[in-house]
Amino acid sequence: MKLGLKQDEVRVVDYTPEWHEEFIRVQKELIENTGLEEKRIEHIGSTAIKGMLAKPILDLVVGVNDLGQVDQELLQAFQETGFLRLKVERPGEIVLAKFSDDTYQEKTHFIHLVEYRGELWDNLIYFRDYLNLNVEARTQYQEIKFAYLKNAAKGIKEYTDFKEAFVKGIIAKRTESL
Repeated sequence: MKLGLKQDEVRVVDYTPEWHEEFIRVQKELIENTGLEEKRIEHIGSTAIKGMLAKPILDLVVGVNDLGQVDQELLQAFQETGFLRLKVERPGEIVLAKFSDDTYQEKTHFIHLVEYRGELWDNLIYFRDYLNLNVEARTQYQEIKFAYLKNAAKGIKEYTDFKEAFVKGIIAKRTESL
């Protein structure tokens, strides 16, 4: 298993159970270095969906009590495990990445640091669980990915935008069920 994409590269690969094994390894390392509880570190994104084609980057969501109170000590602990804070501005989220080497050209892992059990946390977990349980939705999502790669394939922002309506539609099912 090889993880990693260069900046703005869009490529998907076949599912491998090694992604889950890598998540477990990284989760243990994060628990040891940050002191966070296991339940606050979850595997998300397409690599967490069994059988799903995915970009070869492992996504994790990490929950903290208050995003506004994330201190330098926690960020340093992430850095000691190879995760660096990115200059990405997203509401309710701090984004960190791990790179394949010290050229910082190829990202292999992302941490989405969010408020534990907050709306973003719940949405990310719901999307993963819904696709793992729903073959039809999983197939539709994969077809959207194929369509993008076949017809557009411009860059990562465009890829994310192309999938957005589908993702929002699944997340809307969560709010409908509340």
